[in-house]
Amino acid sequence: MIVLLAALGGLGWWLAKRPSGGQSGMFPPGGPGAFTVTVGHATVQPADLPVTLDALGTVTPLVTVTLTPQVGGVLTEVLFQEGQDVKKGQLLARIDPRAYEQALMQAQGTRARDEAQLDAARVTLARYRTLLGQDSIARQEVDTQAALVKQLEAAVLGDKAAEAAARLNLEHTRLVSPVTGRIGLRTVDPGNMVTANSSTGIATITQMNPIDVEFSVPQDRVPDIQGQVQAQAALKVDAMDRTRTQVLDSGRFLTLNNVIDTTTGTVKAKARFGNDKGSLFPNQFVNVRLTLRTDRALVVPVTAVRTGPQGPFVYVIGEDSRVAMRPVKRGESTVQVVAITEGLKEGERVVTEGGDRLSDGSLVQLQGAAPPAPRANRPRGQGERRGPPGEGGQRGPRQGGGGRP
Repeated sequence: MIVLLAALGGLGWWLAKRPSGGQSGMFPPGGPGAFTVTVGHATVQPADLPVTLDALGTVTPLVTVTLTPQVGGVLTEVLFQEGQDVKKGQLLARIDPRAYEQALMQAQGTRARDEAQLDAARVTLARYRTLLGQDSIARQEVDTQAALVKQLEAAVLGDKAAEAAARLNLEHTRLVSPVTGRIGLRTVDPGNMVTANSSTGIATITQMNPIDVEFSVPQDRVPDIQGQVQAQAALKVDAMDRTRTQVLDSGRFLTLNNVIDTTTGTVKAKARFGNDKGSLFPNQFVNVRLTLRTDRALVVPVTAVRTGPQGPFVYVIGEDSRVAMRPVKRGESTVQVVAITEGLKEGERVVTEGGDRLSDGSLVQLQGAAPPAPRANRPRGQGERRGPPGEGGQRGPRQGGGGRP
């Protein structure tokens, strides 16, 4: 009797635990794609995409001048402050002028003496020519006097040159700024002896505005730049800080160098900036962004484009909330968006986040969209998950009436 009761109990347990309806396997009736994945998305839309070129540049002043004395002497005055902005022609320093004043006076005296001798010789020559007309003097004396006049004229001409040189040396005792710019640190203090054409000079003056930035561009970009220059297009250039978050100044493209650097495959380029705010400093390293042109194109976020064995592709979201893997062809790009030249149409939706969990045909739910209906409201057999054979899970009514006796 005990054995019979145990057998009936075992039969009831087996009938209760077996899979109903003959289902087998671990996936729901809809297949693996029936499980939804929440993803971010974006809509393909046209936009003006700037075609830019980024490079590292060096700020280079248009003019850098060393304030060098052209005559020697004692530096008596320094009339500038270090780091001061100076104007062209502004007096900056003085050298003791007394020796040069005396030299100028001596040159003036020599010229005056020779001019007086020349005047006397000309009067004598005129008298000799009158006597020659009266046949009262020999022609030789007239010719000799004429030669003396020419000799004195040459001496006066030399005296004038010497006087001009002495006056120029006297002017050189006043050191003036040859350009408008900013003066640097002083290298000589007042009271020291300076020599003409010294290598160090007194200070350095750098023109601050306008100012240039030199940078290198890849040789593959040279045809694009030359095409824009030949079309007389004004190419905008932005100088940014090292983090590329702040634009220090905006200028215009100036020129390309005439040779390619064979070691780097790049070409030197130059852009000019107004630098009205003084944000660019000589020899400063800046990030340069050259805008070649602006194209109208279909764009998507950079995160939407993925790379597979066959090249770049995107996941396109269909009307049935399933994704399709579609190959695309990339165009120009920025930090945020990329242009798609082939493979997409305006208005289509693409996956931007969560694509690592997708495959072709996966079912997705958009971020912020309403969640799917609860399972209790679904028709039986659609989306109902059943456990694997032999483990119960969610079951329908028991068949066979088997139960524990």
